[in-house]
Amino acid sequence: MKSNIKPVEKIRIFALGGVGEIGKNMYVVELDEDIFVLDAGVMYPEDEMLGIDKVIPDITYLIERQHRIRAIFLTHGHEEHMGAIAYVLKQLSAPVYGTKLTLGLVEAILKEQGVTNANLNEIHPDAELSFDKAKVTFFRTIHSIPDSVGISLHTSQGAIVYTSDFKFDQTPYGNNRADLGKMAQIGEQGVLCLLSDSTNAERPGYSGSDAAVAHEIADVIGHAKGRVFVACYASNITRIQQVLYAAHRYGRKVAVIGKTLHKVMDIAVRLGYLHLPDKVTISAHDLDRYGDQELVILTTGGHGEPMSALWRMARQANKQVNIKEGDTVIVAASVMPGYELGFAKTIDALYRAGANVIYRDRQVHVSGHGCQEELKLMLNLMKPKYFIPVHGEYRMQKAHARLAKAVGISEERTFLLDKGEVIEFRGGTARPGGKVPYGNILIDGLGIGDVGNIVLRDRRLLSQDGILIAVVTLNKEAKTIAAGPEIISRGFVYMRESETLLEEAEQMVAAIIKRCLESYMLEWSSLKANIREALSQFLFEKTKRKPMILPIIMEV
Repeated sequence: MKSNIKPVEKIRIFALGGVGEIGKNMYVVELDEDIFVLDAGVMYPEDEMLGIDKVIPDITYLIERQHRIRAIFLTHGHEEHMGAIAYVLKQLSAPVYGTKLTLGLVEAILKEQGVTNANLNEIHPDAELSFDKAKVTFFRTIHSIPDSVGISLHTSQGAIVYTSDFKFDQTPYGNNRADLGKMAQIGEQGVLCLLSDSTNAERPGYSGSDAAVAHEIADVIGHAKGRVFVACYASNITRIQQVLYAAHRYGRKVAVIGKTLHKVMDIAVRLGYLHLPDKVTISAHDLDRYGDQELVILTTGGHGEPMSALWRMARQANKQVNIKEGDTVIVAASVMPGYELGFAKTIDALYRAGANVIYRDRQVHVSGHGCQEELKLMLNLMKPKYFIPVHGEYRMQKAHARLAKAVGISEERTFLLDKGEVIEFRGGTARPGGKVPYGNILIDGLGIGDVGNIVLRDRRLLSQDGILIAVVTLNKEAKTIAAGPEIISRGFVYMRESETLLEEAEQMVAAIIKRCLESYMLEWSSLKANIREALSQFLFEKTKRKPMILPIIMEV
C-alpha cells in the first residue's frame, strides 16, 4: 500500500466542528501541502440561538487555502455529516467524493441551494483513490442509513482512519454488513491515528439489533386497534423500510407526512435503497377513505427530526392529520442530547391527546451509534498508535478516552481535541501543533453568517425583558418639542395596566430633551444616549427589568 506513495514529512489533523458538540462534523487532514476534508455537516441550534435554523462550521481556513484542497470525502447521508456541503461549495471549489446514496441526497441539497457546478464523484466501498501523498480506501460500516463508509488515508507514516458513525450489528437488517475483514486488515498494516465516533461512549454494552426492532414494530402494527403513527428521522431508511413492510404484511396503507421525509424516500426509492411494497402508500388527502384500522401514518419534522411534527399533531395543529383517542404512536427515535425537555413535553402532549405511546417499554428503536463494547471492538481492530475521539460532547470524548485506555492505548497517545486544535505528526510521532481559526456560521432563513453574537445578544435581551420605544419629534429652529414624547412598549409591561409608569417615563424623556436643547446639545447621538441611560436606570429602579430601549427622534 505504501510503495507508490510519496513520503510525507508533516501530517496535521484538526477539527473545524464535531468535537465538544453533536453534529457539525468536519475534520481536516493535511499531508504536507495537500488538504483532505472529512465530512461537512450542520448542527441544529441550541436553545439560546434564537431564530437560528442551522449552524455550520467556519471554513475561513479552508477558503484561504482552497488551492491545496485535494478532496472532500462524505461518509454518509446524515445532515450532521454532509448538510453543510452546499454552503462549502458556494465558497470554494473542490472535488467531492461519496457513495451512491450519499451523493443522491447531496444533489438534492445542492439543487435547493442553487449550486450547479459541483464536482461530485461516486465511490464504492471497495474503491481505491490515489493521490500524491496518500492512497485512500474505504470500508463499509453499519449505521441507520445505508451506504455508510469509514475512510482510511494511507500515508508513509501510517494510516489515518476516520470511522464516522458506526455500530456492529451481528444480525443486521437488510443487506447492511460491516466490513470487519477490511478493518482488521487496515489495523494489521498499521494505523497511525484513529478518529472514532464517541456518541454512545457513555453507554455500556451493545447498541442493539435492527432485526429485533423490525419484529417489535411489526408486532405493534399487527395488534393495534386504531391508527398507528410512526415518528422517525427522515434519514433512517432502515426504519422506514421496516414500517412499510409491516404495514403491507397487515393490510394497512401508509400515508407519509413531511416534506423532508417525502424527499428522502423518493431519492432512496429511485436509487434502489428503499422498496415500496405494491400499493402500500397513499396520499395524505385520501386518509378519510380508509378506516382507522387500515392506516399507518409515517411522519417526521421540518428538519427531518421526529418530534416537532408529533407536537403539532398532539396539539391539534397539523393541517393534514392530528392525534385522537385510540391512536397508537410509535416513537422510533432516540432523543438528541440537548433536546430532552422538548421530547418529554411532546410525549406528555401525546398522552393528553389520548394516544397509546410506545417509545421506552418496547424496543421500537435502536441507536445507529456503537456503545462501549462496539467502540472497544473498533479500537482492537484498528490498533492505532494514536487516538482522537470525535463526534460527541466533551464528556463523551472523555468516556471514549477511558475505553481506549482499557484496551491498551495510553493517555499520552490519546488526544481530546477542541475545535481548531492541531495535532502534528513527524516521523510517526505526535505533538501539539498550535491552533487554526474556527467558529460557527449561523444560518437564519436565507441569511448565511449575517447573524452574529451581537444580534443573538439583542434577541436574548428582547426575549427576556422586551423593548421600549421612545418617539419624539423636535423643532430644531424653535428648539422645542413638536410632538411627543410617546412611549411604546412590547414585551416589557402591559401598557393598559402601566399607564402611570409610562407617563412618568414620558415626562422624564421630555425633561431630558428640554435640558439638552437649552444647553445646545443638538446631536442626535448624544440625545439618544442621554434618553437611553436615564430611562434604563429609571425603569430598573421601578421594575428590576432591563428592556431594550430604542429612542426615535424625528425633526420638522
